[in-house]
Amino acid sequence: MTEKPRLQLYNTLTRNKATFEPIDKTNVRMYVCGPTVYDFAHIGNARPVIVFDVLFRLLRHLYGDHHVTYVRNITDVDDKINARAVRDFPDLPLNEAIRKVTEKTADQFHRDMAALGCLEPTHEPRATDFVLPRPDGRADMVSMIQSLINKGHAYVSKGEKGREVLFRVRSMADYGALSNRKLEDQQAGARVAVEHHKEDPGDFVLWKESADNEPGWDGIFGGETVHGRPGWHIECSAMSEAYLGATFDIHGGGLDLIFPHHENEIAQSRCCHGTDVMANVWMHNGFLQVEGQKMSKSLGNFHTVHEVLHTDKVGGRSWRGEVVRLAMLMTHYREPIDFSVRRLEEAEAVFARLRRSCEGAEADAGAAVAPVLGVLMNDLDTPGLLSVLRSGDLDRKTLRGTLEALGFDMNTAQTDFDPTSAIEERLTYIADKNWSEADRIRDVLLEKGIQLKDGKDPETGERITTWEVKL
Repeated sequence: MTEKPRLQLYNTLTRNKATFEPIDKTNVRMYVCGPTVYDFAHIGNARPVIVFDVLFRLLRHLYGDHHVTYVRNITDVDDKINARAVRDFPDLPLNEAIRKVTEKTADQFHRDMAALGCLEPTHEPRATDFVLPRPDGRADMVSMIQSLINKGHAYVSKGEKGREVLFRVRSMADYGALSNRKLEDQQAGARVAVEHHKEDPGDFVLWKESADNEPGWDGIFGGETVHGRPGWHIECSAMSEAYLGATFDIHGGGLDLIFPHHENEIAQSRCCHGTDVMANVWMHNGFLQVEGQKMSKSLGNFHTVHEVLHTDKVGGRSWRGEVVRLAMLMTHYREPIDFSVRRLEEAEAVFARLRRSCEGAEADAGAAVAPVLGVLMNDLDTPGLLSVLRSGDLDRKTLRGTLEALGFDMNTAQTDFDPTSAIEERLTYIADKNWSEADRIRDVLLEKGIQLKDGKDPETGERITTWEVKL
């Protein structure tokens, strides 16, 4: 009998790939850092949501829908949120303005991620609900900070902008293991300013006092009330513990979060609970660029998910959610990705071919993932999986079932496609003798079922191109 494939995951903490073994097979637990809802989600935000949605779906397939707990937080307390609230709602009290900003952006985030085929997480805690001790006894930030003070891992100090509670990095012997940085090497790169009130330049903020015009909560630390707000890192430590416990199976997020965010989460959680790990497996998706450059508003290549789906700001047209999802999954999650119009065109062509290959078939839910499970079990090898799906070796029911299991909507009717602009672009490339780009557009259109025919105008002798649908 052939042994069933076992899930292999790359662990940033150990820097190798190993067989995944959950702490409790009846409740696999995963936490992924969610959005800071001061603005609409951009396409870089979408990548981890899509990646860990695939993992969530795979874990549910392996262990059962009701045996996987997926927590993804919403950060709704942040200095950027405060600034946006003051800008957008200057006539409202700050706390009310903040609520308006975060509710609007959080609702848009949910709509955008649903359009990309992503399931809702099991729990989606908001940071503001976990600042103070809770009636239900779940973990909270103020209690965690006080515990760190009691154990000698944190201290209260007076800075230029008021009192702060700081984490004492020297109190943790192996601080820096996730990012593979020695404490001495981190000083210049620390996000917090090197100030006189810190015992060590690497000490980071757990709580900071709020000015009169800033939102805050009454945190009591060592018998002293400090009206303030939490630091960034303590939020995820509290919210993950609240639903997953002191230790859990998988923690995910973008590569940019390894240091300082995830490193500091580990420090807080381990020192608070006296555990060897916070999460057994740490997974990180690679960076995203746009047309070969870092995404930046100053470069004009900063795109929100909403813009990609509903406006003509990317390539002069809007793109379907399934196409954007596929464009993300065509690259392995740990590799950098170049999000470009060319990639979207390629993804659209591939998706159109896959749709045609299983058109009219009913999904075979039982056999859906079986033929490709071994590929996906190898550290979420989605490019390898897509190669299997495009090979033509799967029957139509299995192909459709697998695509649906991966989050692709195979029921929504395709929008009509007008190839005119693409044909004009190809003729420009031909005039410039850029044959490779001209051939690429021809191939992309062929993938969509559009057959081009080149000829000459009988009167002028100029090149003309006509097209027809290839069935």
